[in-house]
Amino acid sequence: MTFSSVAKNEISKIQIDNKCCQLAELSALIKMTGTIQIQGSKNIGIRLSTENASIARRLFSLLKTNFDINTRVIVKRNKQLKKNNSYTLQIDYNMGSEDILKTAGILVESPQGIRMNYKLPTQRVKRSCCKKAYLRGAFLGGGSVSDPEKAYHLEIVTTSDVFSEDLKKLINSYGLNAKVVDRKGNYVVYIKEGEQIVDFLNIIGAHIALMSFENTRIYKEMRNNVNRIVNCETANLNKTVNAAMRQIDNIKYIIQKIGLKKMPSGLSEVAELRLKYPDVSLKELGELMNPPIGKSGVNHRLRKLDELATNLKTKYFDPE
Repeated sequence: MTFSSVAKNEISKIQIDNKCCQLAELSALIKMTGTIQIQGSKNIGIRLSTENASIARRLFSLLKTNFDINTRVIVKRNKQLKKNNSYTLQIDYNMGSEDILKTAGILVESPQGIRMNYKLPTQRVKRSCCKKAYLRGAFLGGGSVSDPEKAYHLEIVTTSDVFSEDLKKLINSYGLNAKVVDRKGNYVVYIKEGEQIVDFLNIIGAHIALMSFENTRIYKEMRNNVNRIVNCETANLNKTVNAAMRQIDNIKYIIQKIGLKKMPSGLSEVAELRLKYPDVSLKELGELMNPPIGKSGVNHRLRKLDELATNLKTKYFDPE
């Protein structure tokens, strides 16, 4: 089962006591899953389609509770493509489909007669609780969220640019940063930041999915941090080893050409210690000297040895 399915199954079982919130969620579900059908010359019907059994039960329950109708449910399975069952709820004109669409804010009265409302139905999202219920219905009907182990991405697919902008504004009224993108004729409202996805799941009441998402996100970030630290330390270690090998090669070259006795005592001492302790850090090398010196002092003397080796190679025309 996908992470989206887990989240949808959870929130489709949330108990809603307020009728206003029931209608808000139902309005969004009809908007996202519904298709208006012309029945006869003037009559219209509604067809609601979903591949999630929990959402189908949710639709059936909300319609029964608020409009006292028992909708016909058609279950189909595409065996050829091995997809999930498809659940279709059919609401005919004689079952009150027009009244349902008006109550949902999808059809509105105008001087020219009844028309489609492509915007977000403001009468259904007046209260804070209803706004959350509407977002829950929108996610149930057209949303998805990626497995946090793979990516941070939550989206709600709509067919209207006007509605997608209104939905984005409703989401962002909670301090989020949702955006809209046109994808093959659909308008997708999406959130990509992990923390904001967690906030959205909290808004719609997907608390169990939220905890699972957050646990995975924290573990993933800790693992990435550990990997960054290890990579950084490995890079520093390689840098230190390469520097030590270069220093030893230069010291051996100096000894070969002029010997240690011709060098100042400070340089000869650090050269001998570097040859004797090739693996120690600059700080440890300084502590071995008599008297001890700091890391910067050791680094300064080793640079002097590098410069001396370079000058000698130039003097003796040594390409190395």
